[in-house]
Amino acid sequence: MKTVADTELNALAGARYADPFSILGPHAHERAGIVIRVLQPAVERVTVIGHGDDVEMTRVHPDGIFEAAFPQDSSAFEYRLRLTYPGGGTHEIDDPYRYGRVISDYDLYLFGEGKHTRVWDKFGAHLMRLGSSDGAHFAVWAPNAARVSVVGDFNGWDGRVHAMRSLGASGVWEIFIPGASAGQRYKYEIRSRSHGEILLKADPFGLAFELPPLSASIVTRLDYQWGDQAWMAERAGCNTWLEKPVATYEVHLGSWARVPEEHNRYLSYRELAARLIPYVKELGYTHIELLPVMEHPFSGSWGYQVTGFFAPTSRFGTPQDFKAFVDICHQHHIGVILDWVPGHFPKDAHGLARFDGTALFEHQDPRQGEHRDWGTLIFNYGRNEVRNFLLSNALFWLDEYHIDGLRVDAVASMLYLDYSRREGEWVPNRFGGRENLEAIDFLRELNTLTHSQHPGSITVAEESTAFPSVSKPTYLGGLGFTYKWNMGWMNDTLEYVRKDPVYRRYDHRHLTFSLLYAFTENFILPFSHDEVVHGKGSMWQRAPGDDWQKAATLRALYGYMYTHPGKKLMFMGLEFGQTREWDYDHSLDWHLLDNPLHAGLRTLIQDLNWQYAAEPALHQVDFDPAGFQWIDCNDADNSVISFIRRARNPSDFVVTVLNFTPVPRHGYLIGVPREGSYAEAMNSDADIYGGGNVGNGGVVFTEPVAAHGHQQSLRLTLPPLGFLLLKPGQ
Repeated sequence: MKTVADTELNALAGARYADPFSILGPHAHERAGIVIRVLQPAVERVTVIGHGDDVEMTRVHPDGIFEAAFPQDSSAFEYRLRLTYPGGGTHEIDDPYRYGRVISDYDLYLFGEGKHTRVWDKFGAHLMRLGSSDGAHFAVWAPNAARVSVVGDFNGWDGRVHAMRSLGASGVWEIFIPGASAGQRYKYEIRSRSHGEILLKADPFGLAFELPPLSASIVTRLDYQWGDQAWMAERAGCNTWLEKPVATYEVHLGSWARVPEEHNRYLSYRELAARLIPYVKELGYTHIELLPVMEHPFSGSWGYQVTGFFAPTSRFGTPQDFKAFVDICHQHHIGVILDWVPGHFPKDAHGLARFDGTALFEHQDPRQGEHRDWGTLIFNYGRNEVRNFLLSNALFWLDEYHIDGLRVDAVASMLYLDYSRREGEWVPNRFGGRENLEAIDFLRELNTLTHSQHPGSITVAEESTAFPSVSKPTYLGGLGFTYKWNMGWMNDTLEYVRKDPVYRRYDHRHLTFSLLYAFTENFILPFSHDEVVHGKGSMWQRAPGDDWQKAATLRALYGYMYTHPGKKLMFMGLEFGQTREWDYDHSLDWHLLDNPLHAGLRTLIQDLNWQYAAEPALHQVDFDPAGFQWIDCNDADNSVISFIRRARNPSDFVVTVLNFTPVPRHGYLIGVPREGSYAEAMNSDADIYGGGNVGNGGVVFTEPVAAHGHQQSLRLTLPPLGFLLLKPGQ
């Protein structure tokens, strides 16, 4: 007998019914005992097996709803279903609608409060065993949906087959699908409550995705046997990153190197581990920073328009392959920093935009919710669930992938409501100001959580304004970042070196101004990917003169970078003088290393990294004026600057002298604080770097001549477009 009204069956068959668990699966009936109902539109017959004699079900709706009654039973029992298809083929399955809830009320409470720090364990697709069945549990947040189904390889992508259970006011939907297995593709089919439209969405918590431009999520495991226990233990005990050398090699994995003989294909994560990590180790970098590896549909976004926040891109391999890359980095004592993008997301139809037919992750008002310059949408940081999504995502990478730090992209766009907007195009905060108060609170919570739950991890702000205390602790009113990129130093120095040396005397302030604010934040000095794109040309192209002068200018510039207060970051290719602007779709020009000028520049970087790590004076006191002292910052006529860097022990120091003209300076006098010999620890004009060997023969001795406030002085030969690093004898 039919035990459900036709109106309900019609809605269920038409995938319009919001509560399929109230009809499908086993249910007690006052007259019929236990009634089992099944929706299988593609089959001819359904048979209940595994509970006494086989019982063929009755078709109660032409679109594939079947029913069977068990009047002798008063409670639910174990059973399976045998599906018979047109043509006679059969297949046995477990019934997903005989399983109860998996997500607890406490999990829902934490998520609704924005406090679930491991929400990725509950949402998305997770392989598990329930009762006697292996399968996958799916959960998604879509509070404004009328119905949500999982569609995928396991159900012919039919949204009628696996409609999900609504968990009430939480807006969360879930289902356990027996038999779903690793490697199967899936999406969520969402019927919007407000418009009735059908949306096909990738999983916001998806752990893996198809190779773009395909966009389905993939059921996967994250199991991996780590070998970096020593690194992780040392990192957890490290609370002195500010006093350690941090020299970061910024990499775009898709263009560091390609395989031209195989149609210019990408290197895989494991191939990169075999080639990139030894290269970085050889050059002496302490960290690799990766442009976003989270899944993104458009390669031309360089990873900055993310759709899969919990998945490393499938372009280079599996989640396990990426874990292996990180693991091998750690085993070679190299930290891994990920570029992380919590500021915006793209409008792709399968992504987060209008996820349940409404502005769910974003703001409804485009004055709050859209970056028109980038064609992207802005997260609604004031919504608990959205904040939870992002905070747990940051913790996910630190936990599941052992990532050592996050560089937060475009922080300025998050801090200011009027970022890149004209008057009338933005909405003031509740006090009438331009600061995004919800984003500020979010960033403080981000830094508090990451630093407390993962001791030794770091966060870095790409922040280009004068917003105060970006890298000060939250308990002192700061945002709590470990470091901030020093965009002012970068812009000023590049403005200076692009000038013809004849005119540099008129822009001397660009070389020295940074020391007026160098200790207001914990700065990283970045020469990043942003400086070699969008028609800016390469660093090599920016330097004036012939090739020799270009190489010499870059050698001096990098010498200034490595001796200036602040940690270091350099984009791939800058270390050997890439001559053309960076192209995300092609390999770096490694053949340039056949040229002595380019090979010499790379050798200089290698030696700078070695000196930087070996000399406490160059890294121990980066963020305190006690670590820096000008000798002479005013010699604009000669375009020469000289200064002292000191270690925590002030008697441990080095001297830097830079000459930014192509004219050698003989007998150039500088005052120094200690009598005796000074070794020429580095000379950027050495022939091994491609220079002309103009210098001081390896050592120079002081004279009792007062200069620059010191009683002793050095009379130096300054190489053209050159950098000297001098170390006093003991």
